[in-house]
Amino acid sequence: MTRWLFVVPAALFVAVFFGYPVVKNILMSFQDYTTKTFFTGEAPWVGLSNYIAVFQSSVFTTSVVNTALFTAGSIVLQFVIGLGLALFFRRHFPLSGFLRGLLLLPWLLPLIASSAVWKWLLDQDSGALNQLLGLVGIAPVPWLVSPSLALIAVIGVNVWLGIPFNTTILYSGLQSVPPELYEAGALDGATGFKAFWYITWPSIRSVVSVVIVLGVVYTLKVVDIILGLTGGGPANSTQTLATNAYHQSFINFQFGIGAAVSNVLIVVSFVFAMVYIAISRKAVDE
Repeated sequence: MTRWLFVVPAALFVAVFFGYPVVKNILMSFQDYTTKTFFTGEAPWVGLSNYIAVFQSSVFTTSVVNTALFTAGSIVLQFVIGLGLALFFRRHFPLSGFLRGLLLLPWLLPLIASSAVWKWLLDQDSGALNQLLGLVGIAPVPWLVSPSLALIAVIGVNVWLGIPFNTTILYSGLQSVPPELYEAGALDGATGFKAFWYITWPSIRSVVSVVIVLGVVYTLKVVDIILGLTGGGPANSTQTLATNAYHQSFINFQFGIGAAVSNVLIVVSFVFAMVYIAISRKAVDE
């Protein structure tokens, strides 16, 4: 009983601040919930009408494609660069600790502040990046106003923000690999890439699973960076499920439809997490 009593405060916190919003969001997705509801208190049940409206919307299809591209591009680049930096910093050299500390700065900055800085850097007319490109004779690039480039630019900024997390967690995982394994492997000729493939990778596979699952779940719900850089434009080229839910709820004030979109996002995140964890566990068992 004593142990259960220690769990009660945390359980109440989760129920109030996480459980209630999720349940309320599910209920809201089956209602005609608008600004009028706040005055009248009436939110008629509409069944699956909100979900039907969501799936029939052309913006929803665009949002799904953009979400997949944004998530896949961000996760792959963040992980590859983060793993490379983690392996690099595993070698002890002067100022290595200082440089690892500098890597955390993008992670510590408020996201809306980071997006404001990057919006200035990527500005077509007065951005620092285009000014540097102009020095070598390259014409200004419309990073944030071109439908074909805006999503690439947003992915790049999100990668910059996610590298510190990937590097930190993967570096911690590398620190847990016993040096004796590499010494024994070297005797059998496992050096260089072979040492990484047969010793390092199997040893950090569980850490990799955590990094990828958390990275995907986080990336799926990114809103502030996209809103700060492009607002979902131009021409919905950077509109994702998360920003679509935001626009429906807080710009169009169609809270029921916004709730339906966010519920789709929750289901996608949950399904991915369960599938990936199952695959990872099977790989570890084998």
